[in-house]
Amino acid sequence: MTVRRLGFRLPPLPNFCTRGRFGVFPAPMTEHTPKKLFIKTYGCQMNVYDSDRMADALAPHGYEPVQVMEDADLVVLNTCHIREKASEKVFSELGRLRDLREERRANGQDLMIGVAGCVAQAEGDEIVRRAPAVDLVFGPQSYHRLPELIARAHNGSKVVDTDFPEEDKFEHLPAARKEVTLARGLTAFLTVQEGCDKFCSFCVVPYTRGSETSRPLEQVLREAQTLAEAGVRELTLLGQNVNAYHGLDARGRTVGLGELCYRLSLIPGIARIRYTTSHPLDMTDELIEMHRDLDALMPYLHLPIQSGSDRILKAMNRRHTVAEYRSVIERIKAARPDMALSGDFIVGFPGETDADFEETMQIVAEIGYASAFTFKYSIRPGTPGAAMDDQVAEPVKAERLARLNALITTQMRDFGRSVVGRTLPVLIEKPGRQPGQVGGRSPYLQAVHMDGPTRLIGQIVPVEIVAAGNNSLTGKIVTVAEPNPASVIESRASAAHI
Repeated sequence: MTVRRLGFRLPPLPNFCTRGRFGVFPAPMTEHTPKKLFIKTYGCQMNVYDSDRMADALAPHGYEPVQVMEDADLVVLNTCHIREKASEKVFSELGRLRDLREERRANGQDLMIGVAGCVAQAEGDEIVRRAPAVDLVFGPQSYHRLPELIARAHNGSKVVDTDFPEEDKFEHLPAARKEVTLARGLTAFLTVQEGCDKFCSFCVVPYTRGSETSRPLEQVLREAQTLAEAGVRELTLLGQNVNAYHGLDARGRTVGLGELCYRLSLIPGIARIRYTTSHPLDMTDELIEMHRDLDALMPYLHLPIQSGSDRILKAMNRRHTVAEYRSVIERIKAARPDMALSGDFIVGFPGETDADFEETMQIVAEIGYASAFTFKYSIRPGTPGAAMDDQVAEPVKAERLARLNALITTQMRDFGRSVVGRTLPVLIEKPGRQPGQVGGRSPYLQAVHMDGPTRLIGQIVPVEIVAAGNNSLTGKIVTVAEPNPASVIESRASAAHI
């Protein structure tokens, strides 16, 4: 599970407020007796993006980061509902925060506690009932109203906001300051689509994130332009079903993900584009052709199948067969032979037999994955899968998961070894762990470390891969072009030439 922590310093609320688009919220504040806020982020990349945007929404009101939860006056847990026992993990953390608040109050201080994200959306008022220490609960569609929600909580109200508002939250979120974006790194997440209409029987996303919606083309391009101007070189486009993107352009024309990727590639400074997560049904010819024709679109694709059994795929309501998934892979490989694939797999779905599981092992062996996320099925209340008979015993699920993980681990190791001896374009992102080293990513999302000067950060350089470890590659820089002294950002033409 990805866990990322963000913290912010918050000056105290004054006795007056300003009135904004969504009601009364705290006015921008001075730096007298500053307070502190800390955001702990669980789960997927979109939650990381959401936490960053919460920070952006609060920045005009004086929020600045702190790094330790125990120092905070306001803590927000940005939660994920995908993993097993997600809710219980949140309530466990809330118990620790309750104790922390009691300690703070014993010392004449206080602590405000908020819960955001998909657990907040799913549980709502139940969180406040079970954890009365919580002051505010808000879902993924409400965080643009966070300043107002904090003001209401400071007035003594228990705030629960899990509505799906009609307004476009992205239109009301300020851009991050350039220095803040730069501090986040040379790669950035960019949400372009939210929600899902597929209603897989194991999944809570349609209930916590809502139906599929796509951001307008120009809105996405503006945000990408701002990121590029701050120094971002690589974008990862996010969506629960990102390849279902169908945003409107300024003329009201529907634009697919393929065209969006092309338009983003025209922004100076943007050298690489990725996207996640996709559904096999939405891999259009246009998008596959873009993988063939657009150098900026990286040859690494996360395309889940979940099971290798047609019977289980039907029970999961995946709306495709194994043969149809295989056909999509064949089309992708024909367009981009060097494409590396990642996937998701669930073992132990209700009714899964030994034969069904062996079919999953067969499709994994046939396709060959550079990476994968594997899970034991766990019940999500409110989903169709939760009410299904013939739940698989935990020991059986554990044994199947161990076998699947062993196969995936072998494939990941083999893929890493397959690039040894090749020269790959590597985006240099940061200093390495050892003096004189730098680190970056290959087109296949592999971590690469090599000897080199930090002045290369922000460049894409050719690197010969000399060794493959379990989690990273070791490389040797082949040639180094001198960067433009006015900027560490090389042109897209230079990047493409390399």
